[in-house]
Amino acid sequence: MIKVIPVVIIMLLNIQAVTSAAQSTPLGDIKEPIEKGMALLKDPRYTGEAQYEEQRKKIWELIHNIFDFRIISMMALAREWKEFTPKQQDEFTEAFTELLKNNYLNKIQGQFHDEEVVFLGEDILTDKKAVVKSKIIRQKTETPMDYKVVFTQGKWRIYDINIEGISLIKNYRTQFKSILAKESPEQLIKRIREKTLEETQGGKPNA
Repeated sequence: MIKVIPVVIIMLLNIQAVTSAAQSTPLGDIKEPIEKGMALLKDPRYTGEAQYEEQRKKIWELIHNIFDFRIISMMALAREWKEFTPKQQDEFTEAFTELLKNNYLNKIQGQFHDEEVVFLGEDILTDKKAVVKSKIIRQKTETPMDYKVVFTQGKWRIYDINIEGISLIKNYRTQFKSILAKESPEQLIKRIREKTLEETQGGKPNA
């Protein structure tokens, strides 16, 4: 009987793990954090420069885990990724993550005008890849926005965003390829860090 109990527990844990994985869906994993982030943007408590950083921090806490920045970085560099040393890959991922973070937060905080995000559904492409479809409604204008997601580390995470058919990753890939044709990986990383500093300083609302 003593030997049976651990086996039963392991079986129950395995069943629970399989059930949890089965309940994870692309739409479910992406929708809730984004909707909570939108709610923070509408919260009247966060108005003015004094509350800007607090709102920014809370939004990022909600949404940063729904992105896979390692995959995003690899895809943005494409073939050039292999030309980076492991140390440079880590530094690029860290720098690019900060750039995306600041660019994203600056835009949603600085350009938000009571938009609504409506999630339309999900398209399962494979057991590891899917597309979550949504649209942004601003007054009478509707803008399609699709999130390309991958199942990794037990949940679905974003690796690309398409706005009206334009890929975020392809846009950056074109820029990085052009820079790397003339400059080194270290110079590209430096450029990204400088751009992040510029975005950070320029993103704050006027007093």
